[in-house]
Amino acid sequence: MDAILHLLFNPLPNAIMTLLTGISLLYWLFNMLMGDGFDFGDMGAELDFEGADVHEVDGPDDAELQSEANTSLFSKAMDFINVGKAPLMVIVTLFKFIGWIITIASSIALNLAQFGWKSVLILIPIFLLTFLLMHYVTIPVVKLYKNVGYTGEEAHDYLGRSGKMRTSIAGDRLGAMELTIDSDVIRLNVKSQTGERIEYGDPVVIVDENAEKTIYYVKKDINLHTL
Repeated sequence: MDAILHLLFNPLPNAIMTLLTGISLLYWLFNMLMGDGFDFGDMGAELDFEGADVHEVDGPDDAELQSEANTSLFSKAMDFINVGKAPLMVIVTLFKFIGWIITIASSIALNLAQFGWKSVLILIPIFLLTFLLMHYVTIPVVKLYKNVGYTGEEAHDYLGRSGKMRTSIAGDRLGAMELTIDSDVIRLNVKSQTGERIEYGDPVVIVDENAEKTIYYVKKDINLHTL
């Protein structure tokens, strides 16, 4: 028993991954005790944001282009590991568990203890490897949730909700805004309602949506806090 505990917390990479995996275990135990179990309906994360259109008459600056590129890259990365097709916490837990197993195996095979605190650098390639493996590991998970009727996060009515811009928009240009609902951070594809320029970080309010509810129209949120 002592040998197992020593392995779980030595060297440093093992301790980090054991702690992260333990946090997920406590999360699921708490859900079980609360009677929620493995929720099939409302634990997904809405990550419906595409790369914004960078073709603008007045030309976006470098900061805006970088923000849009990051948004598109993050969206593709989340899609690669099937976030949105299965609950986010299930995918996060699987990521931690697989990374934990690889870390434990690596610490034995490579004798990481000899490198001291520097052994923590092994987590970089382990996270990359885990990310690649997640694409395949989550395939049966997605099929399972599809078979039980999982359709992603419970639909929200976004009209009238406020948030902050995560890109700049003007005219007919597509961008992204971020808002928080019940502690969940959600990003939406948005356009300026009037075509006026809205800068990155500006507070905005959703005033309309397209028929498919894939694009929302916003205007600057003017209140006592923004005056």
